[in-house]
Amino acid sequence: MIALGGFLFGYDIAMISGTTSQLESLFTLSKSGLGFTVAIALIGTIIGTMVVGKPVDRYGRRKSLIVLSALFVLTTVGSALSPVWGMFLFFRFLTGILLGAISVITPMYIAEISPASQRGRLVMLNQFNVVAAIFLAYVINYLLAGAMASGSWRWMIGVEVIPAALFFLMLLRVPESPRWLALNNQADEAVRVFTRLGAENPGAEVKTIMDSIQNQAKSGHGHLFSKENRFPVMIAVLIAAFNQLAGINAIIYYAPRIFEMTGLGLNASMLQSISIGLTNLLFTILALFLIDRYGRRTLLMVGSAGMVFFLSMLAKAFFTNNFSELGGYGVMIYLMGFIAFFAISQGAVLWVVISEIFPGKVRAQGQALGSFTHWVMNAGISWLFPVVAALPAIGGGPSFAFFALMMVLHFFFAWKILPETKGKSLEEIQAEWAKKHKH
Repeated sequence: MIALGGFLFGYDIAMISGTTSQLESLFTLSKSGLGFTVAIALIGTIIGTMVVGKPVDRYGRRKSLIVLSALFVLTTVGSALSPVWGMFLFFRFLTGILLGAISVITPMYIAEISPASQRGRLVMLNQFNVVAAIFLAYVINYLLAGAMASGSWRWMIGVEVIPAALFFLMLLRVPESPRWLALNNQADEAVRVFTRLGAENPGAEVKTIMDSIQNQAKSGHGHLFSKENRFPVMIAVLIAAFNQLAGINAIIYYAPRIFEMTGLGLNASMLQSISIGLTNLLFTILALFLIDRYGRRTLLMVGSAGMVFFLSMLAKAFFTNNFSELGGYGVMIYLMGFIAFFAISQGAVLWVVISEIFPGKVRAQGQALGSFTHWVMNAGISWLFPVVAALPAIGGGPSFAFFALMMVLHFFFAWKILPETKGKSLEEIQAEWAKKHKH
């Protein structure tokens, strides 16, 4: 139920790709104006990640998500009905703030209620919902664009009200995070929640958490940027930055436009975008079965190698302006290959790792920092990509070559720096890291 928060995130980031041509025409936007229109929600997410940490620690994970989902319904309706560009930007900005906050809380909540042996898979359900929504958004965009000559963009956005309302209703039935309850001196209620969740020994679970909280307080882990938290802070920032430096959201947002750059018409471009979404969905399902079996580091290294290859092939196609490879389907196949390797690596691992690495007292702030980094990079790259890719002196070749180089660096990050967290409880991870990096 909680993972439905990921659905809102996924639908929103992919849905906007189908609206860009209509918005550009309706509001007579320049390329930079279009980039800003797409990026305004992402700018909002940055603010959302910055402000959510302390409120969610104060009021709880569940209550925060209930309020955010209710507001999301309202801002979605406002965006869909906006008559002028300024109003559209306003509601998209507010939507972004809410998305940023939800993207922080959802994986953190799932990590806090999950058993260690299944935590990777369960947190990944959030990512599964993200990519399922991306696929669905591409399909809906294609169907709506074909069904009506103009104004389909309003329906593309408006459809988002349905999952947002369902998310709100489902949240009314879920318990509060037992780890948040323990942090806030509600040990008895935490035991009851663990019992409800089917924990083998709820009392022992809560005792372990309480002991960990006391140890963290003694060692100085109560502040995010304390010396003791330097290593998880570095990991969160780097893994979130590399996620966007793969170029994933630039490709998702502008998939139809990338295909248009190869000479395809708009309708064919949107249809081929569906293949991107389907690939993302299928390989995310595969990752659900791999992440707790092979671990986080292995998936990241394998994924990095695959992404370097396919991004290099995309760069080659755009550098040479040769889009006839593989029967004219070369760019589509290269994009699908890139998406496949992204889905089983960065797509699968990012939110899992960030939700695991921080001590309980600063988990919300740490999750917010990782999300903040992710969204800053996302907004910057998404804003610049259509401008840079359209420049005659640059174009798609250098853009994809840059993303490939970043994934080379990402491979070495996963290999040499990132520790493995598979199969360990949150308290075990924190104890190990504290011991290893206290000096």
